[in-house]
Amino acid sequence: MRLYARSMAARMILAITIAFLPAFGSAREEGPPGPAPLPDEGEGYEHVERFIKVLEQVRAHHPDGNRLSYERLVNHALEGMLDSLDNFSSFYHPETYSFISEEKRPPTLPGLGLTLGKNSDFLSVTAVHSGSAAARAGIAPGDRILKIGEQDIPGLALATALSRLKGRPGDTIGLSLRRKIDRKEYEVSLLRSVIRKSAVPDAMLLKSPEATRLKAGYLHLAEFTAPSHREVEAALDDLEDKGLRALLLDLRGNPGGLLNISVAIAGEFIPPATEVVFTQGRHPEHNSPPMKTPERKRRKRSYPVAVLIDRDSASASELVAGTLQDLKRATIVGETSYGKGSVQHIIPLGETALRLTIATYHTPSGRTPHEVGITPDIPVKITDEDRSNLALFRRRDSLTPEEETALETWKDPVVVAALEALAK
Repeated sequence: MRLYARSMAARMILAITIAFLPAFGSAREEGPPGPAPLPDEGEGYEHVERFIKVLEQVRAHHPDGNRLSYERLVNHALEGMLDSLDNFSSFYHPETYSFISEEKRPPTLPGLGLTLGKNSDFLSVTAVHSGSAAARAGIAPGDRILKIGEQDIPGLALATALSRLKGRPGDTIGLSLRRKIDRKEYEVSLLRSVIRKSAVPDAMLLKSPEATRLKAGYLHLAEFTAPSHREVEAALDDLEDKGLRALLLDLRGNPGGLLNISVAIAGEFIPPATEVVFTQGRHPEHNSPPMKTPERKRRKRSYPVAVLIDRDSASASELVAGTLQDLKRATIVGETSYGKGSVQHIIPLGETALRLTIATYHTPSGRTPHEVGITPDIPVKITDEDRSNLALFRRRDSLTPEEETALETWKDPVVVAALEALAK
């Protein structure tokens, strides 16, 4: 007798899986055509059988009987499967999905830059937001949180863990974690950041000799939220009224945001009704026609533009930079960006759910930043000191005397390179 047939539960898993396998990748008469068949179509039965064999071997021989329930083993197997696909697909264990369903929001801590997930065993990091305190501390998706301060995590509910991680901006919190890659334990101290109230915290005419000759302005866009387009539009109007003739659009550390807002902001620098971003997936329903920039705008902004990006510029930031680069409308300066150019859908499965990548975003030329980022026209090496000084510059109204001294002697290498490019 085959090993997988020894258990009624195992037989049920195999039977259900076999019943559903033919439905995947095949067209239904009443619906739209499905995705193109995968190269190994028809071999699913053999591989599912292998999964059942492994499942039963684990249940038969592993010494820790408290960890061998079908629910636990299958959920962890699904977690590994989703994790193997890309950085943005994930499996929601029952506790995490229950929280999302009840709270109508993901378990995210914007002040720390973390999104968390909880299964029966541990609390883990499911996403790290670019440019955040967590990203600067080297926390990575998949790392497990062992302690919050001195509080051990095992047995702590997700909602309780989130409440203990919350706090006032400017406070620090210590975390003990275990890395997913090498399983080494490490500790970090995270400074809770102020949640930005303005999408455009900086907009000014630059005062260096090079910038003065160019009449160059600087606009820092922190994120793509609902008010962002209106704030950018107003800031540009004001700078132009003051004599702006060239622009540095700073998207460094910008984690992205709303797609329609990114399209509208790109539209400030390219003609109305220009086709820009579209999505492409394996299933026809996941392909979208190109989104177009607004059909009307108040002012024509035809001056030279340099877009500043770094490794933390993600998602909508990459789409704006890539669009303006494709259309030869801006020079991109800095580092290769983060590489988030995909669409995720949450697919409920009873008490659990999948957060699955279903398509990729593409710029006008057809390329996608997904997992590769946007390569700058002018690459600039950015040191850790440069990153620290940029952070000081962005909070320059609240510096200590020592920090002010450090900032006075620093020249932003990305701004310098951008001004040189605009001067040519």
